[in-house]
Amino acid sequence: MNCSTLLSLVLMLVRLWPCCPSMQNRSAQNTDQSFTAVQRVKHGWVWEPLFATEEQTSVVPVYVGQLKSDLDKQDGNLKYILTGEGAGSIFIIENNGKIYVTQKLDREKKPFYTLRAQAINRSTQLPVEPALEFVIKVRDVNDHEPQFLDGPYVATVPEMSPEGTSVTQVTATDGDDPSYGNSARLLYSLIQGQPYFSVEPKTGVIRMASQMDRETKDQYLVIIQAKDMVGQAGAFSATATVTINLSDINDNPPKFQQRLYYMSVSEEAPVGTTVGKVFAEDSDIGENAAMNYFIEGDSSDVFGIITNNETQEGIILLKKRVDYESKRRYSIRAKVVNRYIDDRFLKEGPFEDTTIVKINVEDADEPPVFTFENYVMEIAEAAVSGSLVGVVTARDPDNDDCPVRYSIVRGMHLKRLFSINEHNGTIITTKPLDREIASWHNITVTATETRNPEKFSEANVYIQVPNVNDHAPEFPKYYETFVCENAVSGQLIQSISAVDQDDSAEGHHFYFSLAQDATNNSRFTVKDNQDNTAGIFTAKSGFRRQEQFSFYLPILILDNGTPPLTSTNTLTITVCDCDTEVNTFYCRYGAFMYAMGLSTEALVAVLACILTLLVFFLAVVAIRQQRKKSPFSEKMEEFRENIVRYDDEGGGEEDTEAFDISALRTHTVMRTHKPRKKVTTEIHSLYRQSLQVGPDSAIFRQFISEKLEEANTDPSAPPYDSLQTYAFEGTGSLAGSLSSLGSNMSDMDQSYDYLADWGPQFKKLAGMYTSHRSVGD
Repeated sequence: MNCSTLLSLVLMLVRLWPCCPSMQNRSAQNTDQSFTAVQRVKHGWVWEPLFATEEQTSVVPVYVGQLKSDLDKQDGNLKYILTGEGAGSIFIIENNGKIYVTQKLDREKKPFYTLRAQAINRSTQLPVEPALEFVIKVRDVNDHEPQFLDGPYVATVPEMSPEGTSVTQVTATDGDDPSYGNSARLLYSLIQGQPYFSVEPKTGVIRMASQMDRETKDQYLVIIQAKDMVGQAGAFSATATVTINLSDINDNPPKFQQRLYYMSVSEEAPVGTTVGKVFAEDSDIGENAAMNYFIEGDSSDVFGIITNNETQEGIILLKKRVDYESKRRYSIRAKVVNRYIDDRFLKEGPFEDTTIVKINVEDADEPPVFTFENYVMEIAEAAVSGSLVGVVTARDPDNDDCPVRYSIVRGMHLKRLFSINEHNGTIITTKPLDREIASWHNITVTATETRNPEKFSEANVYIQVPNVNDHAPEFPKYYETFVCENAVSGQLIQSISAVDQDDSAEGHHFYFSLAQDATNNSRFTVKDNQDNTAGIFTAKSGFRRQEQFSFYLPILILDNGTPPLTSTNTLTITVCDCDTEVNTFYCRYGAFMYAMGLSTEALVAVLACILTLLVFFLAVVAIRQQRKKSPFSEKMEEFRENIVRYDDEGGGEEDTEAFDISALRTHTVMRTHKPRKKVTTEIHSLYRQSLQVGPDSAIFRQFISEKLEEANTDPSAPPYDSLQTYAFEGTGSLAGSLSSLGSNMSDMDQSYDYLADWGPQFKKLAGMYTSHRSVGD
């Protein structure tokens, strides 16, 4: 390294030492103030404010600014190097430090670029200045149009709103830089909508310019324009459409379409019939058009009016039947009033209207009309047949006054009690009435036009049968009364009351007393409690059942009817074997025994005899039933039978299981379990064995003898006989084999006479078989 190079490095270090720590911050500050600075000096660097305008052409590089070191002697010894965002592609720097932009820039995409510059000594290739960081700002140009992002707009404002009322606000946006120039400064104006609306130029607020009536026009289309560059020449613009609807307010009263209406109604029309409709118009809508109708004057009791909330019509209804003969024409005044009224418009007049409705009554052939809808009549109880009950009257309301005919139409059973004169409506009885059976009779009477039977009307007739005191009072029940033998004088033995089938308007009241013939010599007294009850008391002390078992006390009962009726009711008093207090059960038992003429001891004896006879009778019945058993059944009890049933003919496997025939060939009787063999093989084996054994065999006779001896010597064992069935009789039998396998002979020729030789035990069996044989022969 030579001396000149070393000297250059020392000088560079001296320059870098005081400025390097804050170089970047100061570069940024200088960049921010680039609009006002003409020339910047940064220690060894000198440069002008650096700006690049967007949308510049990239065909020819455009000059941006120049950087220069104060060590640059313009001798070409220094060169400048540019690094950072876009260096070499978007921005280039020449040897003299001039910077050019080579491409079109867009501020909306990138508003500034940060770069670094170095000054290099061409000889030593060492920097002569510290690296400089600087910013190139992209200067905005008006290359964006305003935009209404929220359009189209729809707004609503009440009709008749005062001038200046805010309707809505529209807002446009501009993509240009709002901090530089007027590219993003917008100005609003009204293209369409005068003279009804206005718009504030800076805010875009739309306001009412005059009062408007919805009934004249309810919707307006307003066009707003937004221009940038504050509306200067060459500015961009955009428009937005605002649909403004006028909402309704109740500023119109209802008005009838007609000043006079004509309607008619038949006199036959029932209550509730629709007579006609009236209609009032209201220019408002919704609830502002809701209205109510009324009837004014005296006709409101005959006709009424209701509002149809869907059609806003007034429906006139008949509230009361009309009569052509009484009144043929009505003139009513109908009024309509807004249901919801806005007080702001009352000064313009009442929100109501009236009209006249003339209603004609049409004549019709009406049914007869009764003088009263309901009749109430009376007929005395037990009145004779043909007695007058009352009269009903009806007339034809029409002008021709057609005659009517009366009849009873409901209640066939009532027709047996009442009849009516079909010409004059007189009702009479057909048989006497009994109030105790029915106190009221309800009948229905019809009146029918003679010329038109379809025209008729009905009336209810209620016939009351007033009470006649024709039933005397009596006991409500049978009183079972006892008095003790030791009863003392003045003792209460019974409380009594009375009932009466008659009605009493003021309530029943009964009076109790002893009959006249029992007053002097009676041993009992009656005390009237004045509450429709009475008490029976003893008049003397001591009663003896042996002397008099029962007393019959005649009691006189008087009612308060008109005229009053009396009856004599007999109270039976039985003397009971008790001290002073009556035990009802004991007294009933004693009365029964006394009436039978038996004492307690005698009754016990009678019951004992009856029980003995019953036991004897049951014993006799049991014995007779025992004797009625058949002799054959008794004999069958002496046999114990082992019966094996088969579904096929001849013997089978079951024979060998029921009885082991091998026991006949041994002295010792044993039953051993034999394994099951094939059925056919076992049957043939038994057949061959049986041919060797028969009745004449000594073994067979010894086996029978041993069994008979055991049965005869055992006194405790009943005479059970085992009847066994074998497949084969053996060679000793005259009948041969009984099996279908080895015998083709019939048993018709077999003799059972040998059974008689077996002893008395087989006598019954021998008799059965020998007799059967005789019959068969």
